[in-house]
Amino acid sequence: MLSRLKAQSERKLAKQICKVVLDHFEKQYSRELGDAWNTVRDILISPSCWQYAVLLNRFNYPFELEKDLHLKGYHSLFQGSLPYYPKSMKCYLSRTPHRMPSERHQIGNLKKYYLLNAASLLPVLALELRHGEKVLDLCAAPGGKSIALLQCAYPGYLHCNEYDSLRLRWLRQTLESFIPQPLVNVIKVSELDGREMGDAQPETFDKVLVDAPCSNDRSWLFSSDSQKAACRISQRRNLPVLQIELLRSAIKALRPGGLLVYSTCTLSTAENQDVISEVLNSCNNVMPVDIKEMARACSQDFTFAPTGQECGLLVIPDKGKAWGPMYVAKLKKS
Repeated sequence: MLSRLKAQSERKLAKQICKVVLDHFEKQYSRELGDAWNTVRDILISPSCWQYAVLLNRFNYPFELEKDLHLKGYHSLFQGSLPYYPKSMKCYLSRTPHRMPSERHQIGNLKKYYLLNAASLLPVLALELRHGEKVLDLCAAPGGKSIALLQCAYPGYLHCNEYDSLRLRWLRQTLESFIPQPLVNVIKVSELDGREMGDAQPETFDKVLVDAPCSNDRSWLFSSDSQKAACRISQRRNLPVLQIELLRSAIKALRPGGLLVYSTCTLSTAENQDVISEVLNSCNNVMPVDIKEMARACSQDFTFAPTGQECGLLVIPDKGKAWGPMYVAKLKKS
């Protein structure tokens, strides 16, 4: 009975896969990833294989839930020795595709945990946030990475920016759901075009995260409107231009000696390695930061594809490690 229900739900999901997008990805990623694409594709088109990590909220710590997760066989993320891993960040994951129910937003009540793709913590950890630093999350909605940053350290000032007004509402609600009132005072939320931030706040921040708008591979595969999907694909070639402009603005907003992390949730070389190469070639005041050590330290939880860059990592979904896609690159301003 259960296997019949599972087969039915998988058939239902399979129907929703957008063929236009899948065909486009097939052409591009079989070329870029080679044989690895077969496994990646099988996971991306099978949501029943997807895994969800549980990030515990230190501002309303769920001790009982933590015990329960241990009993269910969850283990804490990054058991390897990462160069930077604050004790205050607690994230648990299961090797099997089990999804906890999401908590409802209730005004006045802080949520106890946040569900996320575990790979999305890599850009946050690569930023190495320290207490008292000024940090900018340039494309901050829906807010998961801002929440994760606040699990790592108490910044002197956190600026969360989001240009899209609908996504901005989502960001505000996320912050309200996880962050206690006193800490809200060090957070500024703005709705600026990220390309203008560098001119608006030059050399202001110690750390900048650019989690850029990208071809979100997981969600694009399930576009319900194939005409809209075809339109997205034709506009896709413009994304690297936007991403480069956002990075240039972020570099302006960064103080000399500050660190910048760029991330996307796509496998696309044009939006990942090529964007970083272009910025490194055209901006003489930034240099790459080697993050290979990070990949070595968490290879038991993630599968990485070669990027040809010491400053860039690409997490690809794999069997039993269905995390990613997530590209992360780290730069330092001179």
